[in-house]
Amino acid sequence: MNIFFTAGTVLAILGCLILGILYAWLMYYNNRELNRRLKIALTIARTLAVSLTAFLLFSPLIKKVSHTLEKPLIVIAQDNSLSVAQVEAPSFNARKYQDDLRQLSKKLSEKFEVRTYSFGDSVRQGLDFSGKDKTTNANALITQINDELLNRNVGAIILATDGIFNRGGNPAYELNKIKSPVYTIALGDTLPKKDALVANINYNNLVYLDNDFTLDIQVQATDSKGEETRLTILEDGNKIKEVPLSINSSAFVKDITLKLKASKIGMHKYTIGIAPLRNEITTRNNRQTIFIEVIDGRQKILLAAASPHPDLAVIKQAATQNKHYEVDVVLADELDNLDLSKYNVVILHQLPGTTLSNTAFLNKLQQSKLSCWFILGAQSNVNALNQVQKGVQFVRSSNNTQEVFGYLTNNFTLFTVELPDVKQLQQYDPLISPAGNFRINGANYAVLNQRTGRVNTESPLWFFMSDNNQKLSFLLAEGIWKWKLEEAKSEKNYPFVNELINKTLQYLSVKDDKRKFKVYPAKNTFEENEHIILNATLYNDAYEPINMPEVNVVLKNVEGKTFNYTFSKTNNAYRLDAGMLPQGTYSYNASTALGEKKFEAKGLIYINETIIEYQQTTANHQLLNLISAQTGGKMYLPDNLLKITDEIEKSEKVKTISYEDRKFEELISLKWLFILILLLLSAEWFLRKRNGEI
Repeated sequence: MNIFFTAGTVLAILGCLILGILYAWLMYYNNRELNRRLKIALTIARTLAVSLTAFLLFSPLIKKVSHTLEKPLIVIAQDNSLSVAQVEAPSFNARKYQDDLRQLSKKLSEKFEVRTYSFGDSVRQGLDFSGKDKTTNANALITQINDELLNRNVGAIILATDGIFNRGGNPAYELNKIKSPVYTIALGDTLPKKDALVANINYNNLVYLDNDFTLDIQVQATDSKGEETRLTILEDGNKIKEVPLSINSSAFVKDITLKLKASKIGMHKYTIGIAPLRNEITTRNNRQTIFIEVIDGRQKILLAAASPHPDLAVIKQAATQNKHYEVDVVLADELDNLDLSKYNVVILHQLPGTTLSNTAFLNKLQQSKLSCWFILGAQSNVNALNQVQKGVQFVRSSNNTQEVFGYLTNNFTLFTVELPDVKQLQQYDPLISPAGNFRINGANYAVLNQRTGRVNTESPLWFFMSDNNQKLSFLLAEGIWKWKLEEAKSEKNYPFVNELINKTLQYLSVKDDKRKFKVYPAKNTFEENEHIILNATLYNDAYEPINMPEVNVVLKNVEGKTFNYTFSKTNNAYRLDAGMLPQGTYSYNASTALGEKKFEAKGLIYINETIIEYQQTTANHQLLNLISAQTGGKMYLPDNLLKITDEIEKSEKVKTISYEDRKFEELISLKWLFILILLLLSAEWFLRKRNGEI
């Protein structure tokens, strides 16, 4: 502790001493009753008491310096994954190793602070040797050490692992951030064991009905040269493919591509496996299970026309480029007896027409609420069209027609439209539109506006709208066959007509999901060491998301065991974290009520067995040696792990750190000064009273 002196402090001390001396002189100079020695003692006591009291009024500062010693902190981390527990070197003694590691921790704690961790799926405090974790994430360990021990004196890290890290990547980079030596204990066995496995499967988890799809499968085998096995594919438990395999090398790798047919709608379970080899180290990696959803992406389109027209061929050709579109061209005289229930989209080319009324067909069309694309032309009966739909009302001034061009709008957002060269559209011939006016009732989205001569107008030419949840599209002119012909004149021209027709049909064929209660998992397939996440949304009659009612869900596995949960409420939705569940197929049934209305939502989730720890069983001691060398540590085998204590004790990097703490405090905060002043005044008073002074 030091007094903080400045020039002002020195002057204050001198002033306070002078004041104390003057005060004491005035009290005792003329006193004749006290003997000389006592008078000097009392004068000194009074001088000191007054000087100290006066000096404290200036709030002087003192500097306090303290030193704190921080011992080095040693981190011991144990890999608790399946690969460590299942694959051991021939000379490895698990019980001796566990006792030695605990002894190492105890011995180090005599001189250092020791923290112990276990890592695998997650990071936990303490040493765990159960070997139950189904993944190994060393990066998560290093990140937690960085967060928890930031600015601490981390002297060394002792990492006991087999060097197989299958989550989070290589921890070498993150370890360099700690800047402490890493001593690795090399577990596992570096000698390849006899093993055959399905190493990897590349596939598309969503395919269309009746389409072919491929599975790209990689099969590996170690130390199994000369063995025979077979690869089998099961679909929902039924064998659909089998491929014989001859293992012709000690490090066997074979890529196999299999083509399968999506023949049934729904979620399908495919099990890809190879027959076990005799005396192989494990069969847990001999198969993998994947789930593929088959959806019916086919769309049946009715192209109804007043009469034959070149536009019909252009529309059909463009649509059938998409193999999921099937187009039926039907003329007006055949429409009344047509079954509309098998169609997804209806294109009306100059219908209703001027020659046939097609009343029965149009009535069925109105009741069906199918998405419609109206293409107007010289044969269109606009009065009848006004009765079929209410979105656009037309007034035809005469039977004449007019020529119109089209230009791309800038604010169209329903889908993306590409036209690399805008001049291409400007060179197209004009289309033929009925002469007259029209009024659009409601919001519309125009992809093309009309250009008359050289003037760009704001009147839509090709636009989209919705009428009572029915999707509608309008092309107010015929003759797009001329645009197609113009495109064919040069290979440099972009296929704009085909793209616009396909995008129009794609937009009209997509059905909006208007369910008021929806439950959907974060993904269809989870790993068994992942948390199962379900999300839910509830809408009121105005289709606004709300979350006032409770939402409950029951999960049921194939054995019939049920798990009951209640969703948590988020901003305007619901979320459930059901934690981790055993592998298998689970159905979910969620329910809620809004007023008197009850809602249910059902579905399936699939939980795969996590076998990544069995995919690589050969220890990577080379990586552990590299980590130790890069950080200034050393790699040890389990039999020699107690030598780490001596290595750490003599390491110059593992040192106790002394922290100096400097701070300034006001002198008035020292209690002993008050006690001193009180003692001086009390002693003076006592001596004066004893000698008869007041």
